[in-house]
Amino acid sequence: MRYIPTTFEKLLEPLNRRQFEAIVERYRGDAYAKTFDSWDHLLTLLHAQLSGVTSLRGLETTWNANGEHHYHLGVKKVARSTLSDVNKRRPVAIFLEAFNLVAKQLSRLARREAAEICRLIDSTPIPLGKLCEWALSNGRIRGMKMHVVYDPCSFTPRILDITHANVNDAEIGRAVPIEAGATYVFDKGYCHYGWWREIAEKGAFFVTRAKTNMRLRSIGKRPIGQIKGDGFTVLEDAEVRLVSKSSSRLPMRLRRIKIKRDEGGPLTLLTNDMERSAADIALLYKGRWQIELFFRWIKQHLELRKFLGKNENAIRLQLVTAMIAYALIRIAATVHRLKIPIHRFLELVIQCLFERRDIAALDKPPPVNPSRRRDRTCPNQLSFAYA
Repeated sequence: MRYIPTTFEKLLEPLNRRQFEAIVERYRGDAYAKTFDSWDHLLTLLHAQLSGVTSLRGLETTWNANGEHHYHLGVKKVARSTLSDVNKRRPVAIFLEAFNLVAKQLSRLARREAAEICRLIDSTPIPLGKLCEWALSNGRIRGMKMHVVYDPCSFTPRILDITHANVNDAEIGRAVPIEAGATYVFDKGYCHYGWWREIAEKGAFFVTRAKTNMRLRSIGKRPIGQIKGDGFTVLEDAEVRLVSKSSSRLPMRLRRIKIKRDEGGPLTLLTNDMERSAADIALLYKGRWQIELFFRWIKQHLELRKFLGKNENAIRLQLVTAMIAYALIRIAATVHRLKIPIHRFLELVIQCLFERRDIAALDKPPPVNPSRRRDRTCPNQLSFAYA
C-alpha cells in the first residue's frame, strides 16, 4: 500500500533535515540533550504552535498520544522534564537559522515581478508583566520585543531579531543589511542620522516620519504634481536640510512631504528619494500598515501570549518557532495555490494535523463511497449464456 504522509509531514517538507543537522553541529546543539535532539525539539514546539497547546503537560500528552506518527517524522516521545531542560539550554541561534532557511524559500516562491524593492521595518512588544522577574521595562511594557524586516510583496518576514523591551529600535535597524536600490520604510522610532547616511551611501532609499522636535529648514519648493492620493491629500513637497550640529552627518539631500489624511491628522514625511512623486512616497508610507497587520495576525493565530517556560531562552525559542510555523503555513498555501484566506487554512491544519489528506483539499469534505454499486466485471471476460 502506498504511504500517504500526514498534513504535519507535508508542512515540514521545506525544512531540509541535512541542512538543519549541519546547523545543529555548528552550534553543538545536542551536546547536553542527546536523548532529545534538536530535531525532536523543533518538531515538538511546532506541534505546540499548530495545535494550540499552551502548557508543557498538555504538550507531553498530545504529542505522545500520536506516537504512531513519530517513526515517519523521525522523532521520539517526550517527557515534560526533558522538554523543560532543553528549553533552558538549547541555543536560540539554531532555530533562528532554521527560520532563515524557510523564509528564503518563501521569498523565492512568492516573489512577484516588481520593479521596486520595498522593506518594512518595525517591532512589536511581547508583554510578560510579572510572569518573569528578569524581564526589563521600557516605561510602557515589561517584556521583550520582536523586530522584523518584512517584505510586503511576498508577505515574508525576511529578518528576525528578539531583544529586551528597553532596546532602542534604531540599534536593531542599524544592524539590518542594506540592499542597493531598496526602499526602507519605518516610523520615527528609527531616527538615527548615521544609519540614514549609510542607507544613502549604499544606493538605497528610506521613507520615515519626522520627529516633532526635528528642526528643518526649507531650501526650495518642489512641484507637487498629483495632489490627491489613496486616502490622503499632499499639502507640501519641499527640499530641506537639518538645522543642527547633526546636519554634518546627513550630507545627502532630503525631502519633506506634508500630507493630510482623509481619516486622521496631518503627517510629515522625510525621504532621500528625489525621483518618485510626493503621492508615491506617501503611498509607500501608507503601506507600512501591512507590517502592523502581520504582527496582529501572528498574535491572534499563533501562541505568543502563553509560554511553555518562564526563562528567557524558552520564550525566545517559542517566539522563533511561531515565526517558523508562519513561514511553513505560507509556503504550503503558496505551493498548493489555495484560494481560501490564510487564517482559514491554519484552522483546517489545526483540525487535520495528523490526518492523511491532501493539503489542497483540506477545505473539502473527504471522499465517500459511491451510493451506486460499481460493475466490477471485466468487459473482456468470457461469459456463459444459457438458453
